[in-house]
Amino acid sequence: MNIVCLDLEGVLVPEIWIAFSEASGIPELRRTTRDEPDYNKLMNFRLAILKEHGLGLKEIQDTIAKIDPMPGAREFLDALRAETQVLILSDTFTQFARPLMKKLGWPTLFCNELEVAESGEVTGFRMRCEKSKLTTVKALQSIGFETIAAGDSFNDLGMIQASKAGFLFRSTEQIQKEHPELPAYETYGDLLAAIRSAL
Repeated sequence: MNIVCLDLEGVLVPEIWIAFSEASGIPELRRTTRDEPDYNKLMNFRLAILKEHGLGLKEIQDTIAKIDPMPGAREFLDALRAETQVLILSDTFTQFARPLMKKLGWPTLFCNELEVAESGEVTGFRMRCEKSKLTTVKALQSIGFETIAAGDSFNDLGMIQASKAGFLFRSTEQIQKEHPELPAYETYGDLLAAIRSAL
């Protein structure tokens, strides 16, 4: 029994925080898990910037409404889901992801929750579990699944390395250089072929 676990941002949709950085004109918000391995540190940094600029959930959601999946992502996902079970594992938040899931045809997504005040201020965040991607992959393996994983960032490495087959997709030069043992792909066609060969 196989299940494919995919990262969301950078793999199927553009990075939300980069899009919001451009929309808000705040360059510091360009920082992502490609740059910062410690997710809690990264999120606390982001929340401090939002507070400093008086920005809340609505402003971010307004940006997300204009984001489309990467060209070819929906077709890739549809082709993959026709052949095997697919689970999207992301460190994003349900309040961000819903419009993107609609555009991707409602795939199954496991992610986290933002804590939002009545005023719309983002006051905190709740992670689903510690090391959520790796923990989820190990849990799937414990109930009889063999996992195949693909992602682009530091926080994807755990699930990629723990799976029977794992791939980097449109990752950074630094991550590819540090992990030459992981096959790296740039196109959906190549990634789909690699996953098919592992099924």
